Amino acid sequence: MTDHRFTFMGTAAGCGVPSFFCDCPACTEARADPDLARGDCGVMIRRAGLPEADTPTLVIDAPPDARHQLLREGVRHVDEMLFTHCHYDHIGGLGEYEYLVALKRGGAPLPVHASPAAREGILKEFHYMDYCLAFQDVAPFDAIEFDGVRYTALPVTHAPGTYGYLIETEATRLFYASDTGPLPEETADAVRGVDILAMDATFWKRNWNPDAHHSVQECIEEGLSLDAGRIYLTHLCMHYDEPITAAKLERHCAGFDGRVAVAYDGLTLDI
Repeated sequence: MTDHRFTFMGTAAGCGVPSFFCDCPACTEARADPDLARGDCGVMIRRAGLPEADTPTLVIDAPPDARHQLLREGVRHVDEMLFTHCHYDHIGGLGEYEYLVALKRGGAPLPVHASPAAREGILKEFHYMDYCLAFQDVAPFDAIEFDGVRYTALPVTHAPGTYGYLIETEATRLFYASDTGPLPEETADAVRGVDILAMDATFWKRNWNPDAHHSVQECIEEGLSLDAGRIYLTHLCMHYDEPITAAKLERHCAGFDGRVAVAYDGLTLDI
């Protein structure tokens, strides 16, 4: 029985969809239909079936769109935070949490988990927030327990100190890796056969940066090779290198007998 919910807070690569500077078919489509708009990547895990005020809430990453994403999902508090890495599109909204600590938590620092490299990068950018973030360094393959869910930090191929997280409840094994190229062997072994794989699918066709990202095609290929039960494409740019509309991407995914799905902002999975 599932008792937690996993929500895609944002599903875009760094410049979002639509990008303010872009008039490609994908961005034009998203301007015409706000349901197809994408903010930068982050996720939220919460207990299902409790009143909002009593729901333990964990988020992974603090994208620049964090305030709007939290408002959209009706979130009033966050109790714990994990970081995948310290690039801007994953930490740019962290400043919003200073007010949470000062005005909602009575100054009690927010527990934050990250690799040492990510911690150093975050505190370089947000040095004034050191007082309100209770950092706990996470080594590769360390596990964090929160509200009955186990989060294991698994190394991925991106910037130094970048993790994906194997998220395990009593019912579900889910691997979330918003930024990664081909998975390291140890990580691939650890996530083989997961129920759900939510992974970087930045590029359509040509991959500009194959050491640090997947294309849609590469994400699907690796997910199927890992025998993942269901594969969700996230960290989608939609206009590198050849623009692809959501409608065309959906048609592409339909060819995999229901095993591949496109993630959208606000999509929630029972886990």
